[in-house]
Amino acid sequence: MTKFSSSKKYGHERGLSAAFRQWRADSHCKFMHGYSFEFEFVFGANKLDENNWVVDFGSLKGLEEWLRLNFDHKTLVAIDDPMFSFFEELHQKGVIDMVQVEATGCEMFASMAMEFSSEFILELTEGRCWVESVTVREHGANSAICRRTNE
Repeated sequence: MTKFSSSKKYGHERGLSAAFRQWRADSHCKFMHGYSFEFEFVFGANKLDENNWVVDFGSLKGLEEWLRLNFDHKTLVAIDDPMFSFFEELHQKGVIDMVQVEATGCEMFASMAMEFSSEFILELTEGRCWVESVTVREHGANSAICRRTNE
């Protein structure tokens, strides 16, 4: 059986700038810091569509909207951060645009994007395609990948 793949990248130049902290870290990562994130999605299919495409890139506007909603000038705060109420107050006062997340870090952001994009692509392609992986890059040296499993 033939398997096809294609990918879509939302690069650093898109301005998906978000700040967060890893409050559990003993390093400088415990402090607020931010990046212009890059997201790369790899899609898989056993069969191409009527245009001979895995995914119509023009139909991915909803994916970019989700990225902007969650990572465009946002402050991502883990729900178990001991300073959560402080961040919530900053949000209520209009100082930050807070997004509550289960946990912070590239791996978790890749997992969030994998969860959303998997449902999005399955619905968009009526089950023909799936998301193979999502890579999130902080910059050229640091990235994390969340991969599809068959479990």
